[in-house]
Amino acid sequence: MSKIWRASGAYSKLKRNFTFSRELLAEKESHAREKILSELGSRHRVKRREIQIEEIKEIKPEEVQNLDLRKLLGLETEF
Repeated sequence: MSKIWRASGAYSKLKRNFTFSRELLAEKESHAREKILSELGSRHRVKRREIQIEEIKEIKPEEVQNLDLRKLLGLETEF
């Protein structure tokens, strides 16, 4: 059964710092960490060593802010 995780941190690119916060489904914290590194690297062309994940914590379904994830979990309805 997948759990819901919220990861936050920062990465640097072209001598600029960017912050991120991401919610995702994963079975374990290590899987969530790998998914974050993979997505940021692919989407923003950032090396793994340039990504600092500050926090990964498990959250309850009611705490999810991402609308797509809420719809996937059945917490939001479309009209």
